[in-house]
Amino acid sequence: MASSIRGRAVRLLDNFINQTLVLSTRNISRSLSENSIRGDYQGCQSSVLLTSETRGRARSSYRRLSSAGRALRQVQEPGRQASPLSPAHRVSLIDTDLRHMFDDIKKELESQFELQEIAKYYFDGQGKAVRPLITVLMSRAINTHLHDEDRLFNTQWQVAKVTEMLHTASLVHDDVLDASDTRRGKPSVNNLYGQRKAVMAGDYILSVASTMLARIRNEEVIVVLSQVLSDLVQGEFMQLGSKENENERFAHYLKKTFKKTASLIAYSCKAVAILSGADDSLQEVAFQYGRNVGIAFQLVDDLLDFVSSSSTMGKPTAADLKLGLATAPVLFACEKFPELNPMIMRRFQEPGDVQKAFELVHKSDGLEQTQFLARQHCQEAIKVISTLKPSEEQKALITITDKVLNRIK
Repeated sequence: MASSIRGRAVRLLDNFINQTLVLSTRNISRSLSENSIRGDYQGCQSSVLLTSETRGRARSSYRRLSSAGRALRQVQEPGRQASPLSPAHRVSLIDTDLRHMFDDIKKELESQFELQEIAKYYFDGQGKAVRPLITVLMSRAINTHLHDEDRLFNTQWQVAKVTEMLHTASLVHDDVLDASDTRRGKPSVNNLYGQRKAVMAGDYILSVASTMLARIRNEEVIVVLSQVLSDLVQGEFMQLGSKENENERFAHYLKKTFKKTASLIAYSCKAVAILSGADDSLQEVAFQYGRNVGIAFQLVDDLLDFVSSSSTMGKPTAADLKLGLATAPVLFACEKFPELNPMIMRRFQEPGDVQKAFELVHKSDGLEQTQFLARQHCQEAIKVISTLKPSEEQKALITITDKVLNRIK
């Protein structure tokens, strides 16, 4: 069982690599300004002030990141040279892996017919499964570090599935709150079944995930993953408001980003470290890796909302502006275009606000600064995970940071 799950993790990584490495460099490059970058903001561990020299290095690094994917497309297993899989073979492996993981989840969700149909709707194998993938790789990396064996404990595999269920439940609720019509290129669950049934289905997924978590029978893990639920709700509340003080906005944004996105990855990594028998310092390594990758993932997501197409994203673009949300590109753009500040406070509700804000972001260096900040967080993730004993899974966790930066959806 452990061996087959290890194979799934490696193949899921292959899936993630092949989905993210076809970067639309031309589109993003057109969107990135050639102006200076000033990245000193509150809420991060350090301030970044780019001189002309470091600005050049940032652009050079961006170009390297944009082209790095071409060489990595040949990678099948982390750290091993492999011949490319044929498209049919690759799809077969990916479908098999996703079916195994999502079939396990669907069995847990069996209930009265319509409820289970709605609850299972997003567990169709169309997601990237990034969170369970990172959780499995972190489990094996720490098991190798502590026990010199890369086996995966069954309790850690349960955490990986719970992680995907918590994420999916949050998507269901987000789509209800945002009245989204599409998700992953198909009608959203609330669009098909209505708001009330979608809310209840999201609650049902959370309840089943909580039951699975209780079956792990580890009080510390239950406490850690329960924090994720608290953070998700708090992050949603934070998203409803905006700080009047311009200097506090970025700190507010980063805190909200942690709670809504990074918390789940960070605490899942910490949970599997606990199950490995890790001490506090090693648990912190796992947590900080997940935290930094999670924040970088959201920063790139916010960037893609301005530069990617709706067909690529599988959902409408410029969606955040239409929802009244000021994300990193907008907050960075405020430095050059202070007229964005009143738009932020009125949540882009006046006619023309969304289009004007969209144009100003593209005229500023906000997209480039967002990309640079995401890269900083990925570098921090690499720094902490590099303290682990070398293993294929540790190398894969390092590789994932590249994929996060270069993804197109």
